[in-house]
Amino acid sequence: MGNVAKDLTAGTVGGAAQLICGHPFDTIKVKLQSQPVPLPGQAPKFSGAIDAVRQTLATEGSGGLFKGMAAPLATVAALNAILFTARGQMEALLRSQPDSLLTVNQQILCGAGAGLAVSFPACPTELIKCRLQAQSAMAEASYGSVAVKYGGPIDVARHVFETAGARGLFRGLVPTMAREIPGNAAMFGIYEGLKQYLAGGLDTSKLGRGSLMLSGGLAGGAIWIFVYPADVVKSAIQVDDFKKPKYGGLIDAFRKILSAEGVKGLYKGFTPAMARSVPANAACFLAYEVTRSSLG
Repeated sequence: MGNVAKDLTAGTVGGAAQLICGHPFDTIKVKLQSQPVPLPGQAPKFSGAIDAVRQTLATEGSGGLFKGMAAPLATVAALNAILFTARGQMEALLRSQPDSLLTVNQQILCGAGAGLAVSFPACPTELIKCRLQAQSAMAEASYGSVAVKYGGPIDVARHVFETAGARGLFRGLVPTMAREIPGNAAMFGIYEGLKQYLAGGLDTSKLGRGSLMLSGGLAGGAIWIFVYPADVVKSAIQVDDFKKPKYGGLIDAFRKILSAEGVKGLYKGFTPAMARSVPANAACFLAYEVTRSSLG
């Protein structure tokens, strides 16, 4: 099996593990990010992550925590195949010899290239997921098309296409890139850096599963420190009304969120994002490494 096929297979398995472990946390994150700003004197719909979980379970049952999972699950093979294969191809380009080991700085560059490649297919997937996850939180606000009750990911795609055409599915591409490029650069750089530290050198092939999970979990958690505001802006833009948009783009959304809610508005949902990221990325990297190793 060639290296590209190995990366495709291992990336798919890793992505599936990440999604199953992390989706409920992601649902709560998006609900917190996309809830309407309360009027003066009114309390927000959700007072925090625990309250969002409680209300979701009360109104939607446990299935509400997994709402929107069909879209990323259906595309997890493609997204993670692109991410890990692009990273693998970047690694091949940077190697001086076929089997030479790369430095942390080179891995950062590989992660940035992989992030650029995955941004394009990730954007419409994220838009569909976010609109499904946010619809219950937005239904009580006069938020135009977001209040539509979607029947599933296909229904979201159909509604967006009828409302805004094919371009509508790529709303939020710029903030998606602002999240994916530096985020993956940081994640893969930190992941490889931690592995090399634990291994005592560039050769990390002998590390055990515990070390791989620790490195993957810490790397996954660390990326949100760098890119979380971009993720908040992305979610806000992607659940915005197509006919009467509140935001004119990345900069406009950033300024309006900052003006209305302050810096804390750019970190709405940060707690569930961090709670999700550590175990989900630990599972992802472990599944990827074990699968990749087993393929020879």
